[in-house]
Amino acid sequence: MSISDEDIRAAKGRVPLAFRDPPAVLWRKRLLWLAFLGLFAWCIYDFNITPERIWTGLGRLGRVLSFMFPPYIWKSWAEFSEILNGLGETLAIAFLGTLLGAVIAFPLSFLGAKNINRLSFLRHGVRRSYDLIRAFETLILALIFIRAFGLGPLPGVLAIAVSEVGTFAKLFSEALENTSEKPVDGVRASGGSRMQQIRFAISPTVNPVILSILLYNFESNVRSGTILGIVGAGGIGFLLSDRISAYRWNEAWSIIFLIIAMVYVIDWLSGLIRARLIGKAEGAR
Repeated sequence: MSISDEDIRAAKGRVPLAFRDPPAVLWRKRLLWLAFLGLFAWCIYDFNITPERIWTGLGRLGRVLSFMFPPYIWKSWAEFSEILNGLGETLAIAFLGTLLGAVIAFPLSFLGAKNINRLSFLRHGVRRSYDLIRAFETLILALIFIRAFGLGPLPGVLAIAVSEVGTFAKLFSEALENTSEKPVDGVRASGGSRMQQIRFAISPTVNPVILSILLYNFESNVRSGTILGIVGAGGIGFLLSDRISAYRWNEAWSIIFLIIAMVYVIDWLSGLIRARLIGKAEGAR
């Protein structure tokens, strides 16, 4: 049955409020939009964002970019080996920080999963601790650890590890909660204990998800490791900061290009690992 335009107009005449928001809702939406626009305008004013400033900044940026070309080509192995050592150090920082954070977070995640930890007060307390840890930015943690342990890779490893404890524990616990109860019921029906249910029913289901989380965060931590090096936590970021401070822009661009290439290769390799290991796990199920 088709409805004509006349039928629609007649229905609007009979029940007009069914085709538009009530006045209270309409005014609430208008006030929200007005508040949003007011906040946006205040930010523009307070941050002194003006067309003149943007135009001047773009001109300076263009001059900086012009100094980066042509890219610098290292002419001796001694020069290039320093760059390679910095790249390797950044990879090591990201790897150790990710691994250490995952090792600590994995057992904590079981305490935060409601299908494993039935004590609500303990579970909520553990979850709030996840949020507390994640509230500290990795860069801030690096600055604190640099003050405590001095310059070098160790503060970078600790900063990434502490930051990842909160992130991994939260993501792992959510992955545990999202597992199906059917394998657990099967192990329970066969007389399996609670630990056997976790070992033989939950773990095989959640392991591919955990592996995917680890690989993704490792990629992210490689980029974070570069930033941490700029504040003195070692790695390629320290060399990049040194070249920028010395206005050696063409060499800085070459280092940036190598960082981009390294991140691309890691992303490609992690994709292969996910396809092989996670794909096999899904096929087995």
